[in-house]
Amino acid sequence: MPDRGGGPTGPRIRVGRPSRRVRTLLMTLGVLAVLGMVFTMFAGFWTDWLWYRSVNYSSVFTTTLWTKIGLFFVFGLLMALAVGFNIWLAHRMRPPLSAMSMEQQNLDRYRMGIAPYKKWLLLGITALVGLIAGASASSQWRTWLMWINGVSFGQKDPQFKLDVSFYAFDLPWYRFLLGFGFAATILALIAAALTHYLYGGLRITSPGARATAAATGHLSVLLGVFVALKAVAYWLDRYGLAVKSSDFKATDSWTGLRYVDANAYLPAKTILFCIAVICALLFFATLWRRTWQLPVIGFGLMVLSAILIGGLYPAIVQKFQVQPNEQAKEAPYVEKNLAATREAYGIDDSQVTEYPGTSQTEDKSQLRDDVTDTASIRIMDPNIVSPTFQQLQQIRNYYAFPTNLDVDRYTKDGEDQDTVIGLRELNLNGIPKRNWINDHFRYTHGYGVVAAEGTSADAGGRPAFTESDLPSKGDLGSYEQRVYYGERTTTYSIVGGPQKEIDYSDDSGEKTYSYEGDSGVSLSGPVNRAAYAVAFSEPQILYSGAIGEGSRILYNRTPKERVEAIAPWLTIDGDAYPAVVNNRIQWIVDAYTTTNGYPYASRTTLGDTTADSLTATNDQRAVVAQQNQVNYIRNSVKATVDAYSGEVKLYQWDTQDPVLKTWMKAFPDTVEPKSEISGDLMAHLRYPQDLFKVQRELLTRYHVKDATTFLSGSEVWQVPDDPTNKTGDAVPPYYLSMKMPDQQEQTFSLTTTFTPNGRDNLSAFMAVNADPGTEDYGKIRVLKLPTSTTAAGPKQIQSQFNSEQDIAESIRLLRGGDSEVEYGNLLAVPLDGGLLYVEPVYVRGGGLKYPLLRKVLVTYGGQTAFEDTLDQALDKIFGGEGTTTEPPPGEDEGPGEDEGTEPPPTSDNPTVQEALNDAQDAFEAGQEALKNNDWEAYGKAQKDLEDALRKAEEAQSAEGGGGAGGGDSGPRPDASPSS
Repeated sequence: MPDRGGGPTGPRIRVGRPSRRVRTLLMTLGVLAVLGMVFTMFAGFWTDWLWYRSVNYSSVFTTTLWTKIGLFFVFGLLMALAVGFNIWLAHRMRPPLSAMSMEQQNLDRYRMGIAPYKKWLLLGITALVGLIAGASASSQWRTWLMWINGVSFGQKDPQFKLDVSFYAFDLPWYRFLLGFGFAATILALIAAALTHYLYGGLRITSPGARATAAATGHLSVLLGVFVALKAVAYWLDRYGLAVKSSDFKATDSWTGLRYVDANAYLPAKTILFCIAVICALLFFATLWRRTWQLPVIGFGLMVLSAILIGGLYPAIVQKFQVQPNEQAKEAPYVEKNLAATREAYGIDDSQVTEYPGTSQTEDKSQLRDDVTDTASIRIMDPNIVSPTFQQLQQIRNYYAFPTNLDVDRYTKDGEDQDTVIGLRELNLNGIPKRNWINDHFRYTHGYGVVAAEGTSADAGGRPAFTESDLPSKGDLGSYEQRVYYGERTTTYSIVGGPQKEIDYSDDSGEKTYSYEGDSGVSLSGPVNRAAYAVAFSEPQILYSGAIGEGSRILYNRTPKERVEAIAPWLTIDGDAYPAVVNNRIQWIVDAYTTTNGYPYASRTTLGDTTADSLTATNDQRAVVAQQNQVNYIRNSVKATVDAYSGEVKLYQWDTQDPVLKTWMKAFPDTVEPKSEISGDLMAHLRYPQDLFKVQRELLTRYHVKDATTFLSGSEVWQVPDDPTNKTGDAVPPYYLSMKMPDQQEQTFSLTTTFTPNGRDNLSAFMAVNADPGTEDYGKIRVLKLPTSTTAAGPKQIQSQFNSEQDIAESIRLLRGGDSEVEYGNLLAVPLDGGLLYVEPVYVRGGGLKYPLLRKVLVTYGGQTAFEDTLDQALDKIFGGEGTTTEPPPGEDEGPGEDEGTEPPPTSDNPTVQEALNDAQDAFEAGQEALKNNDWEAYGKAQKDLEDALRKAEEAQSAEGGGGAGGGDSGPRPDASPSS
């Protein structure tokens, strides 16, 4: 070693052991690191346990945990024993040392190297494979629970006459056991072969491999076990044909046996099973014969048979028997698929009725009164007016509404009324000053419901609010308005401690509040605080003085998160919606039970099927996220989440669903009986959208009941693209109170349209009764139009609107300046044999950029109207006294005007008043230009009016009165009377 100075004779550096102080420091750091990892794992477990206990669903946590632990240890131990025993056995069977070949001499150094560590190496290998196998097995907890708790469906498959529960609950578990057996056998075979090779029982020679009698017997038994498992696989594959997916030109995803499966694959699997059993016996026979000759021949014959019988023969049958006469051969199996698919998706009772598609009444004036009787036409589009709610009812920047509002029913003057509703939820991005205290202690909740009539607007095109202001007041009466749990509440809050929360603000200033509920987890103890500091990676939770006696942490606060956590066996609908129930705001969540093991039922991918033009652009109302394929679905559970307390309740909705019954056995006392649903809650339940989307997608093909028509593909429909936007996605279904031709009165319904595959004309109209208060809730009605008619579909109707000269000119004027035109939901209503289409038209005026209802488009029987109100448009279509189509009274109107019915307001501020005077002059100039039909002058006047209103708003903001978005107190030019 070179000396310190680099010279040859300098003093040498001595490298010795680290000092005691260094060793102590290193040991301390190692211990601390281990303790840190242990506490991190403990923190995750402990916080999960505390959360489940806080929502009173600790049994879900313990059942899931113990099931995972049990599977981990049982299958981990089995794998470890299988591999460890065979290594031990191979070592025990090693031949005695003798004159060694060069190969064995080379291996001898390895044998000597591992000799002192043989036991530890054996333990290490078995522990490793056991851990991997146990972790894999623990992920099968759902499969185990469904197998051990499975109940009968009461229905048998048409091929093997087994109950559907065998395919849904039993077969998945048997397949898991089979896969585990294959893995254990292969790993044991590899480990045993390596051990025999290392200790001389198996030798690689130039002509081939040579093995001792003991090694031959050992390895042959393992190969026999492998082949025996293959025999079991062949036998299970027979039943797997009933749930096997394959490509078939009649459908995108065919499930079940076809002719070639029943007449070629099924007998082939049976023959291969017998061959595999014989081959396995030959391998076992080597224990006595000590030769691999017959087993190898048998195994080769099995492989050859698998190629010829399992591959070539079915291809010959398909080519020479099926293809020349496909319809006749496949028809019996198609009928089984049709029946199973319709039953599995709940569309077997769909009522398909022929519908003429054209009006049966020559005098259209007789139909005017029938329109009101047929439907309560909703002109407030919940997917358009959210910015209007935001502008007029946000009040403070730290509140926000969802991108898509919801439609519900509320009683007014003794009658049900379609209502557009949204909650004023917390928006952290609008907090004036962002910091940890403000984000998690001060701003903790939203406040109040905002609701508007769905079928009307005020004179200025704004929603006709039935519940508004802050605190909210209106038709909903008294209720707890604080919203601690909502769709936008994605972060945690710490409440109830020494730090006061901001409740809401009004003209008198901020109101403070301290949470009085028992939701969340207590942070009073140091262990809980430390655990949450680690779990949330926020050390301030551990030492912050804002946390004290009574502090509670709220998290998992979106309705979807809470229901998914307490019922991980459910699939959650993408649209949770709020309702005022028993003086509380309740989030209502639809949940589904699913399986992909229903024999003969075609599969669908939930994520793709439930996507439409709204989910493509929505930031909060997420589509069902699962991309898993299912072929059975039921809306078996209705769940509620209290917006104040976070309390979650699950109610059994489908009392006949065997999948739900299975999960209720696995998790007893988690789902309450249907009888516990109160009348007030029942009034707000509805048919879920995602289930409806799945069913309508299936009905595009499965509305036919005979195999010949299904195979021909002549009756295939498609869900049309939404013509009101440019996303290219499917038109969403719409909630609407209406009655179908066979109904006596209106019911709350969910509707959609169909067009022929590859064409734009209308082929069918579909509605489901969405009101659980009626006897035929969930009944699907389909009006099928004759193929000989060319009734216009949604895309053609929209094109017709856009192509009519008067309407196109009016739309052009509405788009003048910075204004934007937005088309609302294109609603279709069956009326006297034809289809009435109604579409609201909204205008976003330049400047404030929120939509106001300005026009309504209506078409029926080839006639089109474009009027200021729905009544005027209907009067024109059906020969009433409504006004004729004229260009709109404003191309760029300010958001506060009411079509010339209200002059601008006054103000004590001189600057504001001057701007308002200018606005008044522009207003009068616009009215004069309107009378003279001088549209150029009218457009200039509206631009002047907008500039004046903006100037007034800016002056008022500078004074402290608040701008359009700020929501502070004081008058503002764009304020509606209800805000």
